[in-house]
Amino acid sequence: MSTLDLSEQELIRRNSLKELQNLGINPFPADEYKVTHHSQDIKDSFDPEKNNLQEVCIAGRIMTRRIMGSASFAELKDKQGRIQIYVNRDEICEGEDKTMYNTVFKKLLDIGDIIGIKGHVFKTQTGETSVHVKELTILSKSIKPLPIVKEKDGVTYDAFTDAEMRYRMRYVDLIVNDHVKDTFMKRTRIINKMREFFNSKGYTEVETPILQAIPGGASARPFITQHNALNIPLYLRIANELYLKRLIVGGFDGVYEFAKDFRNEGMDRTHNPEFTVMEIYVAYKDYKWMMDFTEEMLETVVLDLHGKTQVQYAENTIDFKRPFKRISMIDSIKEHTGFDITHMNEDGLREVCAKLEIPTEPSMGKGKLIDEIFGSKCEHTYIQPTFITDYPVDMSPLCKKHRDNPELTERFELMVNGKELANAYSELNDPIDQLERFQAQLKLSEKGDDEAMFIDTDFVRALEYGMPPTSGMGIGVDRLAMFLTNSQSIQDVLFFPQMRPEKKQEKDGNDLYLAMGIPEEWIGVIQKAGFFRVADLKDENPNKFHQQICGLNKKHKLGLTNPSQDDVKNWLSTK
Repeated sequence: MSTLDLSEQELIRRNSLKELQNLGINPFPADEYKVTHHSQDIKDSFDPEKNNLQEVCIAGRIMTRRIMGSASFAELKDKQGRIQIYVNRDEICEGEDKTMYNTVFKKLLDIGDIIGIKGHVFKTQTGETSVHVKELTILSKSIKPLPIVKEKDGVTYDAFTDAEMRYRMRYVDLIVNDHVKDTFMKRTRIINKMREFFNSKGYTEVETPILQAIPGGASARPFITQHNALNIPLYLRIANELYLKRLIVGGFDGVYEFAKDFRNEGMDRTHNPEFTVMEIYVAYKDYKWMMDFTEEMLETVVLDLHGKTQVQYAENTIDFKRPFKRISMIDSIKEHTGFDITHMNEDGLREVCAKLEIPTEPSMGKGKLIDEIFGSKCEHTYIQPTFITDYPVDMSPLCKKHRDNPELTERFELMVNGKELANAYSELNDPIDQLERFQAQLKLSEKGDDEAMFIDTDFVRALEYGMPPTSGMGIGVDRLAMFLTNSQSIQDVLFFPQMRPEKKQEKDGNDLYLAMGIPEEWIGVIQKAGFFRVADLKDENPNKFHQQICGLNKKHKLGLTNPSQDDVKNWLSTK
């Protein structure tokens, strides 16, 4: 990297790095640093009357500093939070040499540097628990400055809040925005509690393939890749359903998986192309049992996380206390639109869509049309947890037909805050019916539906060996984390959400600058000054321009021979 690419602060920090090395200090030591205590533990356990923490060793990142004369304060941030440290010159420099304090601590360390300290705990006159430093070790020198977030009287200034920068540089977001780590710790706690709940029921956590020959288990557009050794196309899984049900065929009574799924579709505040889903399948159960199971699981998770069943999400208070409301899809559509779509064919559904001013495509079959009606007119109304049940057959190619109405299926979706959170079936285990459903999906694909399912002949073969009656449920972990942490965007609960490529500054090629008589070694300096196109130099004041580029030469210690003012005038006069 050229020094021209560095800011003034970055140049200063790199110079500090060199000075530390010149002093014989390794800014990136390889040795283990044995931490004995952490910030919050110290605050919780220190008793000033007993003076019980005489030897502590902590490590963390410098977040603030108050440099004074022979003594200074700083604030360290570790995995538990922040704690104040007190650094005295004569304590860390016992002999005549005061370099460690006067030079290293006061001049060469910066906010963002990671240090280790040994000392004892005390309370300041203002009552703040602090660590009195006896020994200081540099563990990592930060050569890029952090955004400085300031707080005074409860008001935050210069916060690192730009969404694109936060998501693109999550590492910085985690450092300077303390609440962000808390969100992700809660996400982990949610997953752990779900896993604990399933394990307590005797179900087995498993893993299934991410690279699949057939993208099955859902209706979605897949990502396609190529296996070079086998010379075959493979797909990133859109769902893990069909593999988990193969395990039920194989004799497992209950299996679940926290899986990364991938769908080559749009991105918005509730969708990311790569997402986490939990799917569970339990033999000898049906979708009614699964509704009860899902209620119990969610109530357990929410109580563990918040100590109550009520959760605040934006302006809504959502209550996960059992039981949840239940209503069939057809009844929901009738309730919100006045239309009874029972027994309606595709033409009738298109007429309903037209009357409701819902856009449609020729490729849409009955299932997609019903889904459009429900999504447009009903879904957003369900704020409190609600099971939407008994979906039409055309919407559910992997679901068992309803025991009382063959035009419907035994399926539910759980709606929360107007969004789908979970999806569950009484699983289709009739191999003949399953093959016919796959073939119907193939016809939709031939009509242009690029989300229609593939025919998975191996899965049909597995069903031919016999799968017991089974209920399965999938729940969006990212969306659940959003609801339970009051996060308004899925990007807020993903460490590294998918982002568009960073925009790079477009620059003219060197040949255009060379044509003006500008030496090649000065082109980078001129672009650093902000003249990325030769057209930007039009009407530029030669004297001002000369001062600008010569100043950059000096500031960045490039060692170039400065051009004369006449040289610069000649460059700028070239047309």
